[in-house]
Amino acid sequence: MKNLEQIHHGNQLLAIIIRSEHSASGVEFYTPNEFSQQIAAMGHPAKKIIPPHVHNSVPREVQLTKEVLIIKSGKLRVDFYDDSQVYLESRILNAGDVILLAQGGHGFEVLEDLQMIEVKQGPYAGEKDKIRFEPVNSSSLKIKA
Repeated sequence: MKNLEQIHHGNQLLAIIIRSEHSASGVEFYTPNEFSQQIAAMGHPAKKIIPPHVHNSVPREVQLTKEVLIIKSGKLRVDFYDDSQVYLESRILNAGDVILLAQGGHGFEVLEDLQMIEVKQGPYAGEKDKIRFEPVNSSSLKIKA
């Protein structure tokens, strides 16, 4: 599906991109059940009732932080790396696009003034949450459409 892309490195799912043009019918989950962060798209007709509900307390164990970025405006390049910090490839995100960053490493370059929202598991542990490393040299970029 052109408006829905899974980015893999070997058997690792690095990211899921949902382009702004994507539309769903009903509730469509795109993440494996074992992911601690789930992502879905929903499309419903006018007048559909989604019953009110509360969520039960269900213990969950989180091993690896997963992030969801929602691009409100602007343009962002996402660079993907493997777990050994080796650059793999890049994608461009535009206003309305959503990405789940699931595994591996990632870095960004803001290409146009950007407003985005990030959603991830908390609480944020600051520098304990991540290892920073040098970004890919711009002459080595492999941007896939």
